[in-house]
Amino acid sequence: MALLLAVVTVDAASVKFQSTWRNPKAKVIDISGKKLAAFVVTADESLRLGPEETLAADLRRRGIDCVAGYTVLPGELAKDQAKAKEFPQKNGITGAILMRVLVEDQVRNVPPSVYYSTGYYPSFWGYWNYGWSAVYTPGYARQDRIVSIETLGYAIDEDELLWAGTSQTRNPKDDVRKFVRQLLDEIGKEMRKSGLVRE
Repeated sequence: MALLLAVVTVDAASVKFQSTWRNPKAKVIDISGKKLAAFVVTADESLRLGPEETLAADLRRRGIDCVAGYTVLPGELAKDQAKAKEFPQKNGITGAILMRVLVEDQVRNVPPSVYYSTGYYPSFWGYWNYGWSAVYTPGYARQDRIVSIETLGYAIDEDELLWAGTSQTRNPKDDVRKFVRQLLDEIGKEMRKSGLVRE
């Protein structure tokens, strides 16, 4: 399932928000009777299907009426705003959650180190002990994959951004469903903390 599945899947404990924003004019969200769509923003239509289904399924599991974005807005219309506007309204969509994945590979150099456990120069046997007790650890390069996910919550019927957050994860793992659950849990916590969603 390519980008989102291959890159964004993470160990649940590692989802952390770097920044969040709540629209100060927005009232407490009441989603009862509302229908949402989940979108993964990518130029490759084939990369939307699985991730959008996974997001929508997990939101439905939480009691939110949500559909995968590609089912209401085909990819070929994503860049044609005039045509795209018709589709959510035709399908009764009043809100949307959008996610965009950003990936960065970082290389860190870890320098070599030497650890000493005894004194060494005063005597032959002291130096002898030094020679056998010093532990050398060679340096190495470590590559880390940093995955950032920008998440945006919109009221489509009012054309208004309600909430935004950017999460960051270091060195992804390989369980997309576990990741989505954890990410949505963290989004919920942040939205409740901001007062946008009731406790």
